[in-house]
Amino acid sequence: MIRATSIKFKEDPLRVYRVARFASELNFAVAEDTINLMKELKKELNTLSAERVFCELRKSLATDKPSIFFEVLKQAEVLDVHFKEIYDLVGSEQPIKYHPEGDSYNHTMLAVDNSAKLTDDIVIRYSTLVHDLGKGTTPKEIYPHHYGHEERGVELVRILSNRIKVPTIWKKAGITACKEHMRGGIFGKMTPEKQVSFIERVSKSPLGLEGLQIVVYCDRNRIGTIDDEEEKQCTFVNIGKKLLNEIDGKYIKEKYNIKEGLELGKKIHEERVKRMRGYKCQIH
Repeated sequence: MIRATSIKFKEDPLRVYRVARFASELNFAVAEDTINLMKELKKELNTLSAERVFCELRKSLATDKPSIFFEVLKQAEVLDVHFKEIYDLVGSEQPIKYHPEGDSYNHTMLAVDNSAKLTDDIVIRYSTLVHDLGKGTTPKEIYPHHYGHEERGVELVRILSNRIKVPTIWKKAGITACKEHMRGGIFGKMTPEKQVSFIERVSKSPLGLEGLQIVVYCDRNRIGTIDDEEEKQCTFVNIGKKLLNEIDGKYIKEKYNIKEGLELGKKIHEERVKRMRGYKCQIH
């Protein structure tokens, strides 16, 4: 149990975020009287520098259960100060068939905790945290559906990232997760042309194919290892790495005697699409 030892707790508003971070690191609860002190500091949180807030977020994302950080802030009714886009996910209804965990906030908390089980990479964990921010702006009249949330979420990732001044690579990776996670989830249903374009785009992003694969697994609440060897080879990350390694500029230059330039890039893409059509396995 984390408990403030005196009223002097209120002398530094950063302690609100430190309490939440310690709770996440130690998997401790927070005493009710301390939660009440945190509530009283809400207005003063805006006086904190973004760098100090980010430092506590970064440390929390490195824990085994990052969701506790946000849960404590939510309990203290201060989540909306620096993390408004995450707060807006509260009450955002989802289809129960696909999301028995509840609203978009609960889904995001489950996803970010799942990411902590799959990777130590904080950039991927942050990308998982922000992948569904667009659902917080879905009109209530179309609940439980969230059409176009990927596109709406991009600007929200930028706003949140800029507010707390995360590193540029975090922001870019988060935007990729936001834009591409739905495509990653239906990769096997895409045309070969779209599959190759997807692989080429994501592989060039800071998140990369491996990072996005983790985001997609966490989004689908799939954190177990894949035991079936054929299925493992047919994940988009493995298909993509194989495709990119086998068909590159060197391969095309030797096969078609093409020099550097736009024609080379176009031919690489065309050859990859042709190769993709030849894959027989079901891609996941």
